[in-house]
Amino acid sequence: MIEEIPGSREIANGYDDVFVFVKEYLSKVYSRQVTDISDTVWCPEWWRHTEAVIRLDAVWQTWEHFRLQGGPGISVWFLNHADRHMAMLFDPRGPFKYCSVRNGHKEMLDPLPQDPPQGPDRAMFTNPPPNGPWQKTMEPRA
Repeated sequence: MIEEIPGSREIANGYDDVFVFVKEYLSKVYSRQVTDISDTVWCPEWWRHTEAVIRLDAVWQTWEHFRLQGGPGISVWFLNHADRHMAMLFDPRGPFKYCSVRNGHKEMLDPLPQDPPQGPDRAMFTNPPPNGPWQKTMEPRA
């Protein structure tokens, strides 16, 4: 995908999509032992996990942003973005809990349980009225 910026040259993404980014870059940068005897888990079909797709897409998009900045940009990317998301994905209690490289993907985690709000609690989830008391309105200058 090529992004055009008015008055400047075209800037192409480093990778075409998140799958290519994970395959060609992230999987090499984050080389880890992910066997069954490790405390680091990974699913070879990570793209089947909604949380993983969202996190890895965020890691890819921030990488695309920071790679163009130079200087400490990639360090900021590691510390504030990639390391945090990867720690959640590698965590044995995370979205890959029942998956393994040896046994593959396992669809065993259910969405979080929830009870829908009832009665007056339901009002918390309606659209707020425009110019509510929490919004500051601009007064015209005289």
